[in-house]
Amino acid sequence: MDKSFDPRAIEQDLYRKWEESGCFAVRDDGAPPYCILLPPPNVTGTLHMGHAFQHTLMDALIRHRRMRGDATLWQGGTDHAGIATQMVVERRLAAEGRTRHDLGREDFLKAVWEWKERSGGTISGQMRRLGNSIDWSRERFTMDAGLSNAVTEVFVRLHEEGLIYRGKRLVNWDPVLHTAVSDLEVLSEEEQGSLWHFRYPLADGSGHLVVATTRPETMLGDTAVAVHPQDERYQHLIGQQVELPLTGRSIPVIADDYVDPEFGTGCVKITPAHDFNDNAVGARHKLPLINIFTIDARLNDNAPEAYRGLDRFDARRQIVADLEALGLVDRIADHRLMVPRGDRSGAVIEPLLTDQWYVKVGPLAEPAIRAVEAGRIRFVPENWSKTYFEWMRNIEDWCISRQIWWGHRIPAWYDDEGNIYVGRSEAEVRERHGIWPQVVLRQDEDVLDTWFSSALWPFSTLGWPEETPELRRFYPTSVLVTGFDIIFFWVGWMIMMGLKFMDDVPFREIYITGLIRDAEGQKMSKSKGNVLDPIDLIDGITLDALLEKRTTGLMQPQMAKKIAKATRGQFPEGIPAFGTDALRFTLSAMATTGRDIKFDLGRIEGYRNFCNKLWNAARFVLMNVEGQDTGLGAELRLPTLADRWIMDRLRATAATVTAHYDAYRFDLAAQALYDFTWHDYCDWYLELTKPVLTGDADAAAKRATRHTLVQVLEALLRLLHPMMPFITEAIWNEVKGPAGVEARFLVERPWVEADVFPADPAAGQELEWVRGFITGLRRIRAEMDIAPGKPVPVLIQNWSAVDQSRYLEHRALLDFLAKPESVTWLNADEETPESALSLVGEMRLLIPLAGLIDKDAEIARLEKEIGKLDRNLEQSEARLGNENFVARAPAEVVTKERARGAEMRAARTDLNAQLERIRHL
Repeated sequence: MDKSFDPRAIEQDLYRKWEESGCFAVRDDGAPPYCILLPPPNVTGTLHMGHAFQHTLMDALIRHRRMRGDATLWQGGTDHAGIATQMVVERRLAAEGRTRHDLGREDFLKAVWEWKERSGGTISGQMRRLGNSIDWSRERFTMDAGLSNAVTEVFVRLHEEGLIYRGKRLVNWDPVLHTAVSDLEVLSEEEQGSLWHFRYPLADGSGHLVVATTRPETMLGDTAVAVHPQDERYQHLIGQQVELPLTGRSIPVIADDYVDPEFGTGCVKITPAHDFNDNAVGARHKLPLINIFTIDARLNDNAPEAYRGLDRFDARRQIVADLEALGLVDRIADHRLMVPRGDRSGAVIEPLLTDQWYVKVGPLAEPAIRAVEAGRIRFVPENWSKTYFEWMRNIEDWCISRQIWWGHRIPAWYDDEGNIYVGRSEAEVRERHGIWPQVVLRQDEDVLDTWFSSALWPFSTLGWPEETPELRRFYPTSVLVTGFDIIFFWVGWMIMMGLKFMDDVPFREIYITGLIRDAEGQKMSKSKGNVLDPIDLIDGITLDALLEKRTTGLMQPQMAKKIAKATRGQFPEGIPAFGTDALRFTLSAMATTGRDIKFDLGRIEGYRNFCNKLWNAARFVLMNVEGQDTGLGAELRLPTLADRWIMDRLRATAATVTAHYDAYRFDLAAQALYDFTWHDYCDWYLELTKPVLTGDADAAAKRATRHTLVQVLEALLRLLHPMMPFITEAIWNEVKGPAGVEARFLVERPWVEADVFPADPAAGQELEWVRGFITGLRRIRAEMDIAPGKPVPVLIQNWSAVDQSRYLEHRALLDFLAKPESVTWLNADEETPESALSLVGEMRLLIPLAGLIDKDAEIARLEKEIGKLDRNLEQSEARLGNENFVARAPAEVVTKERARGAEMRAARTDLNAQLERIRHL
């Protein structure tokens, strides 16, 4: 092995070998199936930290279940990302001075497909860098032939059942992209604006009402003023008319519970064609809908002639000026409000009345609600089911059409009379409806929302509508790993579509992850300049390159200086290379049950040190077993206490880690592995083997120790492998020979079953005594500033026969690691000189202080230890004084706590006496 761990030297070569060897392919035997669907990332995009987080957890699960003998399928693939991909290609055309309309639909789609072929491999390459053990031979794309066929089939069947229809309704409209967008594609953030208060004159000339609005331009589409029915200020005006300024129209005063009488003046202008809440009020009162905007948010011919053709914000300024001239502006106040913007265009989203295709949701939602209620699908953590139910029980019909060209074109055709025909193809439509060839049919120009094809992902990727072996074997899938932010959309729609077309749920469990945020808890976004690229954490990046990445292509270029300053402050030297394993272990350790996860470089630096610790431990083992007998034959092995103890600890750790995987507690599994590796194996076991390997121990003991060294290391590498695949595979390749293992790769080795290793609790108790003896003397040396290698005389007081027996049995080990100059066993009544004290249970280790100590330092040490005991004792007594604890805790827990308290009181008495003696020196 190389002297130091260099991730760059091993990672990509190992992955290539895994992939070429078919390590990730589905087993053909009769093993139980285990399937995870990769949430399909944007085909032309790049990985972000959210991807890295979720992919790490999915890969850990897949590798873990593969090692446990399951037939695992991690079904990978990518999404065509309609709007995002079309925008990229349109920007490239714009750089050449062309638009998609210059090319026409057919040639534009050719250009998109060409772009997809050129750039589509970027994200799959990044997934390989993360170590994703996806079965790449089964990779799918939402617009490949099979999935496109599935999309058409679902659309036609739902339409035939009356569950898809075309209607004119209000949608989120992006005036730059000229398409409807989903709620998920709208980002609402607080911005500074104004609240304008306008006077609407009463038609009878008796006065006016004051209404407040944040969007003055929409007043031209007002069709009512609403007040609360119980608001005494306005009850006498309900049913009367007010003049709508600038329009020459009068509109009614209506009463509706929607109005908050405490907000503003208690009078609300109602614009049903340009506000979702107003639209609901309008429907209740049968108000007309007046659309005043074109598709690019300019004023149309329904507006007064003076404003036609104006951009909405230019119209806003003109309308306010005209109302001021008429004396109808009551006041203007500063106001912070949530402004909805398209996540791709950055444009302010406009509620707009358009003709769109919709899915009728009610009949699909009811079975999806019942499936979760009945436990057929389990959310982890369970509390997220409440979020699911809240959304599903208030769900509205789904707008599935988009006014772009890249995507699944809607399988509907129109004749010249406006009749609509839905079918799998134009030929099918003509045959089914008896339409003659000479009748011209025109296919709908719109495409389906990208989420429509994603909703079919659990079964379309497995071959539906064909009855494939994969579909029979792996549907329903095992678990979905996803973020809480798309429970409202993708998760719900997959459940609805799975139940509808497969008559079963798409997955048995849904593991909901938190959201990765920056070190300050802010959401990572390009506009904030706080995005971390996982590949930069793996490979490292210079400050200059990081600055360029964070400040290029900003929607708000004026933010560049602020972002650059913050970046220089946070990463003055850029970002060092941490390697994939350190990143993956960090993400696993951070996978708590919380909603938000702060990513701190300090954590990944710590886990890079963990990788180095593991590497160095492996080098120590290999140096000590190379060319030596590692106990693979029939020769006698005599395990030492340390050998027995580490086997017992390995058994417990394997059981703990397995249980945490089953409960999706990656954080606890990572902690258990870290503690065993760092503290038990490296800090203690390797140290405890040195006197055996280098001393006068007999051949059977040395053989047993070498055997234990490699067997425990090999098992530990298997336990760590799902979270840290590269370093464990590289070390294992060196260890497998001395461990007597015949296999191609660690990735193909079985999981560590706890019962393979012997349980030996007695070894744990005995070794705890040995560790207490060693650490006691080491602590006194450290606190008294005595050189670690300097032998010191040790007096032992309050000892038992068991203590003396343990000392004599392990004397060689204690001499080697604790380095006592001499050991004297004192009688109970024997006087002792002033000494530094350490306790091993009730036994007292004393180091005479004469000529060894700084009196003041020893007083400070004892006072500190007494203070710690006092705090722990106070906590213990509070717990025992809690009636609920005593009544509800298991009896053995209460007994143990009482014994612990008694031990602490005795220790405190001893330490206080010691303190008094030191003070009298």
